[in-house]
Amino acid sequence: MPTRGQTLFLCTLALLIIGVLMVNSASMSVRPVPEGTVGFDAVTEGGQLDIRTIITSRSAVYLVAALLAMALASRLPVAAITDRLLPPAHAPDGYVYAGLGAGVLLIVAVLLAVYIPGISRSVNGAARWIALPVVGSMQPSEIAKWAIIVLLAWYTAAMGRRIRKFLPGLLPAVAAVGIVCTVIVLEDLGTGVLIASAAAVLLIAAGARVWQFLVFVPVAVVGLGAAIIHSPYRIKRIMTFFDPFADPKGAGYHMIQSMSTVAGGGLPGRGLGHGIQKFGYLPEDTTDFLFAIICEETGIVGAAVVISIYLVLGWTIVGIIRDQDRPALRAVAVGVMAMILIQAMINLVVVTGMGPTKGIALPLLSAGGTGWVLTAASIGLVIAIDRATPRPAGQTEPNTAAQPLCA
Repeated sequence: MPTRGQTLFLCTLALLIIGVLMVNSASMSVRPVPEGTVGFDAVTEGGQLDIRTIITSRSAVYLVAALLAMALASRLPVAAITDRLLPPAHAPDGYVYAGLGAGVLLIVAVLLAVYIPGISRSVNGAARWIALPVVGSMQPSEIAKWAIIVLLAWYTAAMGRRIRKFLPGLLPAVAAVGIVCTVIVLEDLGTGVLIASAAAVLLIAAGARVWQFLVFVPVAVVGLGAAIIHSPYRIKRIMTFFDPFADPKGAGYHMIQSMSTVAGGGLPGRGLGHGIQKFGYLPEDTTDFLFAIICEETGIVGAAVVISIYLVLGWTIVGIIRDQDRPALRAVAVGVMAMILIQAMINLVVVTGMGPTKGIALPLLSAGGTGWVLTAASIGLVIAIDRATPRPAGQTEPNTAAQPLCA
């Protein structure tokens, strides 16, 4: 049997390969053909979907970059890095708070780069992107969501059992997450909700009491409501969710086309490259709604395979979390697992019409070089955490001592 690290690598590789295939398939477009042409002959400006087209595509380059990032991250001496970065056991709380505050300021500075003239790029009316030389376009929120996980892992490990106390432990962490999410929600409500959800899972796993979060529910509801009311298009999306057919050619078009695409594949699917909805019917078919194309072309079988890979990936990380005895490393692994699985769940809910239309990418599948590289690197970090788990001589896997997640 493969080790846990090998299982994570295989899951990541499988998702990336599926992503490359499906992004290239969804990128196909119809071109005018002579009158009388019939069948599936002339599709795409770049010719039929073939191996050469796939291998030389931009998504294939991103796949290689993602695998390199994962390989490099998996070799990091995470135990030594943790020992160096964590403060002494009896360091005053003020020292830890200062570190938390400095981390938040750095993350906010990265997020505010989307408002810098000259490098800011707006997509669909939202300023979420920056353009950098060599790197190209990237979303600062992608950096922020992984940075906040590392920062919270450092904070919870530095605080130790004090994280169980509301005022000195949990409140500063929630305030830090709140500041970051507030900046993100100005342009991207979905990513803000994603980060807040993953952060909550991490904090609870680190020892925070579930009931303590009830105090923040009214604040979260008010903040979420304000963010929705501030942007009329968000209200329209919510209203459309309840009755998309009230405006089938307007506000409800995207949701209707997504559900139609998902249902169109049936059990076996239409076949790779033979989908119909990607030819100008389904918006954002290579990015946020790629799963709909997967359903159409590979059917329920292909969709089940994709979901199963995510479940195997998550279950493998759970095993790594249970066997890791360093709080900081355990918290990082929890955060990575929560971020990937919650993001995938939100995407699937939206694409299948069970939630309002929202732009959230499917991890390691939806087109996006920054997302692929950073997500693969985060999984590589979990592999490094697994390698840092103590093992008896002669064993390739640690003892399954079943450490509680919030030990």
